[in-house]
Amino acid sequence: MDFLPIFLNIKSQPCLVVGGGDIAARKASLLLEAGGAVTVVSPKLSSQMAQYVKEGRVEYLESTFDTPHLEGMKVIIAATDDSSVNEQVSAEAQKRSIPVNVVDNPDLCSFIMPSIIDRSPVQIAVSTGGASPVLARILRARLESSIPAAYGRLASMVNGFRDKVKARFDDVNSR
Repeated sequence: MDFLPIFLNIKSQPCLVVGGGDIAARKASLLLEAGGAVTVVSPKLSSQMAQYVKEGRVEYLESTFDTPHLEGMKVIIAATDDSSVNEQVSAEAQKRSIPVNVVDNPDLCSFIMPSIIDRSPVQIAVSTGGASPVLARILRARLESSIPAAYGRLASMVNGFRDKVKARFDDVNSR
């Protein structure tokens, strides 16, 4: 196993996206959906990223990347079209032990972002460890078609009984 699959709680945590294009906007969207407080640093923005700024969903720093931008950040995503900038972001983030993802370059990542099926609170992550993002998307699509949206509602409903089940069955294996 090349990566440990984990789910991070980033609610209200400062997250930095370096880059303002369409791919950066998709990554910012995921961070926003997870409740992250997103800052974007880029000299220019795609229309989607500009919309996030206009709506007040992200903080925008109209600038090229500089190391001080990492200050206080908990998660970093580098999504520029400049490999030297992406390498700099990765190196500086890793020096500071800040988790960093460099889009389409798993060798520069301390974490990767899987393809996600979201039936909140049920979430399923599919990854090929960066070897084939297309294959991960194909697998996600196949799984997604077989997992109804109702599973999320079911999980939420069952969660209401969790304390009662714990009280009745002391042993984890009995639950």
